[in-house]
Amino acid sequence: MSDRAAVEAAIADAHCREWARVLAATARVARDLDLAEECVQEAYAAALQSWTRAGIPGNPAAWLTTTARRRAIDAIRRDATLRSKLPLLVESEDEVAMDDVVEEPGEAIPDERLRLIFTCCHPALAQDGQVALTLRLLCGIPTADIARAFLVSEPTMAARITRAKRKISVARIPYRVPRPAELPDRLRAVLAVIHLLFTAGHTAPSGASLVRADVVDRALHLARMLRELMPDDTEVRGLYALLLVTDARRATRTDAGGRLLQLKDQDRSRWDRSWSKPTT
Repeated sequence: MSDRAAVEAAIADAHCREWARVLAATARVARDLDLAEECVQEAYAAALQSWTRAGIPGNPAAWLTTTARRRAIDAIRRDATLRSKLPLLVESEDEVAMDDVVEEPGEAIPDERLRLIFTCCHPALAQDGQVALTLRLLCGIPTADIARAFLVSEPTMAARITRAKRKISVARIPYRVPRPAELPDRLRAVLAVIHLLFTAGHTAPSGASLVRADVVDRALHLARMLRELMPDDTEVRGLYALLLVTDARRATRTDAGGRLLQLKDQDRSRWDRSWSKPTT
């Protein structure tokens, strides 16, 4: 038995750090964003009871991924109209670590979350739908905050996200990284997603804190993965550099009372200059 407070804290931490990876891995099995999201939510709910009884697993993310993926497979098996897909979804019942996902031909990419961003940014969707869907599903930004960024009401934004998810399902948009020739049609939206995600963390639209460090770090990670995927693209390199130099001021942006400081009032000696050091 584990202390319930400790379990709740572990689940909250896993939700903050691993939601996107668990969702991305589940989406590869479910091939349906609505089903994947539902199964991931069920996995997190199941964790509260299971971890309290059996203890917090050594790798919470792997436990959540295995549970969500199995629920997705079970749901598909229950749906008679999708039985033809079962041969593609047979998996071992052994627990699967998140990094053990077998890559499909031509889909080698350093991060599952980046794969899902490219899926959501399919050119068949309107660009505002691409960006909004990705921010909500993959990045965990509340619908109200996304609506605020787009200057629309929350119900309008919720409907926009629902339409985008339905479009992916109805049009049978494949869950895969686009081929090199397809990248230009999606890259602008992908860059917009990462930039808006960083902005949502750099100056949080809601909450008590000015900065949401977890959101900033997620954006930086995705920008770095995108740069590894497309190292010669100048826009990709430019965005990554912009985010790094902007985040370098994170520790000096507020005073002791949490009030925002103007650039001229910040202690520049405390700026993080590690980003500018050459890497091998």
